[in-house]
Amino acid sequence: MAAAVTLDKRYLDLRNNYHDYTEHTPLSTDNAFLKAGLIWGEDQGNQTPSVLLIALEPGHWEYSREDKLDQLAYELLATVNGDWPVFAHLQDDKNSRCYSLFGVDGSDGTHSVDEVPSIELIRNFEKLEKDPTFRWSMRIYTRLMHRFDAFHEQVFQTVKDRVNDKNDIIEEVAKLLFLETFRVHHDEGLTFTDHEGKKQRFREIFDYRYVAKKGAVAVEQIKAAFEAFKVHDDYVVTSDDGIPNPIFPKDEHLKLSQPKNYETLLEAMQNLGPVTDNQGRTIAGKEEGTLADVAGDLLGRVFDVFLRANFESKGGLGVYLTPNPVKQAMLEIAMHDIQQDNETMERLTAGTFRFCDPTCGSFGFGSVALSHIESVVDHLAGMSDTKKRSLKTKLRETAFTGADAAPRMVMLARVNMALQGAPKAKIFYTENSLTTKAFKPNSFDLICTNPPFGTPKFSNDKKGKDSKDHYEAQMEQVLGGFRPAKTVSEYVAYYDYVKKTWVDTGDLYLDEKGEPKWAGYRTDLRNVSNKKPQYRLFPTPSGLALGSKPDGKGDWKPVGATIDPAVLFIDRCLQLLKPGGRLLIVLPDGVLCNSGDRYVREYIMGRKDDKTGQFVGGKAIVKAVLSLPADTFKLSGTGAKTSVLYLQKRNVSKDDPEQFLPEPQGDVFMAVAETLGYVVKNNIEDYSAGVPNDLDKIVGAYRRGE
Repeated sequence: MAAAVTLDKRYLDLRNNYHDYTEHTPLSTDNAFLKAGLIWGEDQGNQTPSVLLIALEPGHWEYSREDKLDQLAYELLATVNGDWPVFAHLQDDKNSRCYSLFGVDGSDGTHSVDEVPSIELIRNFEKLEKDPTFRWSMRIYTRLMHRFDAFHEQVFQTVKDRVNDKNDIIEEVAKLLFLETFRVHHDEGLTFTDHEGKKQRFREIFDYRYVAKKGAVAVEQIKAAFEAFKVHDDYVVTSDDGIPNPIFPKDEHLKLSQPKNYETLLEAMQNLGPVTDNQGRTIAGKEEGTLADVAGDLLGRVFDVFLRANFESKGGLGVYLTPNPVKQAMLEIAMHDIQQDNETMERLTAGTFRFCDPTCGSFGFGSVALSHIESVVDHLAGMSDTKKRSLKTKLRETAFTGADAAPRMVMLARVNMALQGAPKAKIFYTENSLTTKAFKPNSFDLICTNPPFGTPKFSNDKKGKDSKDHYEAQMEQVLGGFRPAKTVSEYVAYYDYVKKTWVDTGDLYLDEKGEPKWAGYRTDLRNVSNKKPQYRLFPTPSGLALGSKPDGKGDWKPVGATIDPAVLFIDRCLQLLKPGGRLLIVLPDGVLCNSGDRYVREYIMGRKDDKTGQFVGGKAIVKAVLSLPADTFKLSGTGAKTSVLYLQKRNVSKDDPEQFLPEPQGDVFMAVAETLGYVVKNNIEDYSAGVPNDLDKIVGAYRRGE
């Protein structure tokens, strides 16, 4: 009895935080460890959206994790006939946290926020019921989460198959999800030729019931279908350098061979039951739902959560995955500012806005950006629903670009975006994003990225020495341009603006016009002497300079292969941004703090003029620095202290597009996040530990201009 009184008191205390929300409806539940209800009010005669309140007994804070909260909320709201809540507030004996539910504020799904909006503000948020089948999508989301996890364990533990590790299993899931898009999005008469030369109807073969009947025969036919469709024109994108990029290379094949594994996975993604509206009525013509009927952002979320939960972290995919709270915070800040920027919004509404992550991993930043951008389109005033749908289609096809040096990551990224209706996202493999010609200067409005940083550590044995030599040879080519890797005392690979020629101590690879094949030469360094070359910095929107550094006299000279690649990525990203474009980049704190990297900071924002107090000569305006906890990337095997640096590339003169305007620096928003809502325990990110996500409050403060 005492426990029930305590729970009632805790729930009452929670309700008392919201005096203006005068209306209340308790929610029934079979879970004795919680008490829940909905509150709402009126503002200027209009009923506000509701807020879900949940009081928990001690020991159940694991329900604060986003995916667990989604499932719990769905259970609590299953019998609610009106609009679903748009925010939630959870509280137990020690913890209290607020959430935006289901991505209704334009984010990528449920996530924690610093506070529930006031009664005056909350009714401006989009109501959940805009999508008439959202509740069905939520039910399928929950089912897919459970079934994909069960399949992963099945292959790993019981019905073992021809895969090497856990990461291979998720790659096979992605391949079959890719084939499922053909079943639901292509013509019913789609055919392929099997290994025996017979023509087969794809929909008949790629069906869990057919696999249950035909077993190994069906498996071989599905493998043949994958061979036929893996380079299908609908999934080949052309990067900015004109090169076509299919999702899968020609030598990629389906590895799974056990019929039971095919049957299990295909049933998970195909046996979804009838599509129902929010009142539970079956929609005509939708007696058998498909993944095409599920809300795209929920499919993307299934994919992201599945990746993070099941891939091996160390030595596997975890190296590339940025924690969700960091991705959310970076995109929320960027999109807040973009919506205040008339020129950028004009490009977005015209369908010419472009987002990029040059080291994209599974394209988590792009997935979150897609959700935010589509929400912005949904809220555009004066545009018909038909034009909004057309604009979102155009943006899915043209707005998203990414690259990665890991072929597996590129494939997962492409499938991730295809599930969300963006199979034409320009995500491609590159050996090095610093040097690829597939990225053009002055091309992107927004870049969010977490690039590789830090120099590798090598052992003292022969293998370590060989690895070190190989790494340094690669870095020398990045720093000096495409040339045979060889040891030289120093080299100069700069454009001589006096003689209008390229000067280099090694052999250059030139194109048919006699110009260097790589656009990465440090063209912002100009020779100012007719005698012994002396190179000084002249910043331009399309040039580079880092990879060299100034000496005590201000003469810029090449650096060695031990330079942190993060420094080079700052320069490269600024080069790729349009004037006025925004960069949010995760960096090691040393770049922002160490005295030896002061030249990098001065290169970014310029030097302070003693007379005017303004920063002169920089390429960008520093908008914000967000310090992250030391364990942010602990799953990746590193405890490096990192921060998010937010830069806006300076605008240029209309008369001279290669000349930056002297825009004022302004105040820099600075904040420190001690925790991100989870602790790393047993090699997973544990969101049930009860620690706050400090980025919630930081984003809220940034939006309010504090």
